[in-house]
Amino acid sequence: MANKYYADEPKYNVAVDCIIFGFEEGSLQVLFQHRTIEPFNGELTPMGGFVQENETLDEAAYRVLTERTGIKDLFLEQLEAFGDINRDPGGRVISIAYYALLNKAHYDKSLLEKFNCKWVNVNSLPVLHFDHMKMMKKAINRLQDKISYTPIALKLLPEEFTMTHIQKLYEAILNEELDKRNFRKRVSDMPYFVKTGKIDKSGSKRGAAIYSFDYTKYQELKDYHL
Repeated sequence: MANKYYADEPKYNVAVDCIIFGFEEGSLQVLFQHRTIEPFNGELTPMGGFVQENETLDEAAYRVLTERTGIKDLFLEQLEAFGDINRDPGGRVISIAYYALLNKAHYDKSLLEKFNCKWVNVNSLPVLHFDHMKMMKKAINRLQDKISYTPIALKLLPEEFTMTHIQKLYEAILNEELDKRNFRKRVSDMPYFVKTGKIDKSGSKRGAAIYSFDYTKYQELKDYHL
């Protein structure tokens, strides 16, 4: 794009960094890749890239997500702009951070090898360079806050789930143990958690009721919160 009016103004690189959350076996996880360029070549980093001239910020973030996950319709939300002057030793780079929620059952695992990626438990994060640890903490805090008044955490689960699945998910995000009886009563009282009539017997002979989430009913009744 030709610079018609601001030719004498400073030029900066603009990047997007995407914190991609997944959930598996009771743990909240983040998708990292090994950097292939300097600085910090070979070190783990969140998914990211530079914004191209023909892209909006959101388009750049979705491009990164689609390339690294094979999924086009992930939940994505802009988090914050990071613009400290010396945040990147490679030059002046302003980064717009996003966080995304991914159901790992839909993830194209072949991309792990293609992009040299790995899933890491949020409680066992590696040493992160630049200001990526600050981004990570803000993303986790945003997710913890959002699940108190929206059902976005369910984006990390299959479409059908048990009460145990929901509780383990919330415990993993909040990093605390929740009272089983109180939590399940609160969920049961919410009219948009609907029993499917199916039973999951993988954990016991008696089995557990399987639920789904009615997003249409949720839009009508937003006064119920977990």
